Amino acid sequence: MRYFLCLICWVWAVEARAELQSLFPRSDTTQASVMPGSLFAGGRTGLFAPVPDRAQVVQAVYVPPLGTGNAPVDQLLTLIARAEAGSAGYNAVQHGARVRPPALPTQMTLGEIYRWIEDTPGQPHAIGRYQFIPDTLRRVARIRGFGPETPFSPGVQDALALVLLEDAGLTAFKAGQMDRLVFMHNLARIWAGLPLPNGRSYYQGYAGNSATMTWAAFDGGMRGIWGG
Repeated sequence: MRYFLCLICWVWAVEARAELQSLFPRSDTTQASVMPGSLFAGGRTGLFAPVPDRAQVVQAVYVPPLGTGNAPVDQLLTLIARAEAGSAGYNAVQHGARVRPPALPTQMTLGEIYRWIEDTPGQPHAIGRYQFIPDTLRRVARIRGFGPETPFSPGVQDALALVLLEDAGLTAFKAGQMDRLVFMHNLARIWAGLPLPNGRSYYQGYAGNSATMTWAAFDGGMRGIWGG
């Protein structure tokens, strides 16, 4: 009986060891190796894998395909960009900036842009396809959760501009709860290059601002996008 019990224990131990080896495979060496799919792996599929870099997360989560498509919001962003940035697009910098950024805006991070602003006081700092001024840039980046390491990429610029569209009442306008002319007036209060019905910028003469688009072009563009 004693021999029989020992035999059972020995068989159980062998089976248990085999099962453990299947859960935690070992390499040919004497050191334990961890498979890429392991729960404790340093690989990408591990339950405790390294946290992705924040900038990569931002790119993955906050880069909507805007500004280049045919959806109404894309077309609206393009219309605004015509008045604000012209052919320079996402790399536009206000022409009055005597000291330019050290690189193209799309090749900089938000932190690098903030540093350029701080290092060059006393000059205009409107930047990007939507000509964000410093206070506005910091505010919309904070709303979006974009830290200083976030690249000022086209997708990020579009995402930031969407915050301003919501400020102007985009959702209410699309739902038919805001008149088109009211929405256009709100847009002109945000972007100085857009005109009021009199053809002048809401900020006409302030810091050299003036409308860069006629009312006919603005109104016609909006009618073409939204109808009516």
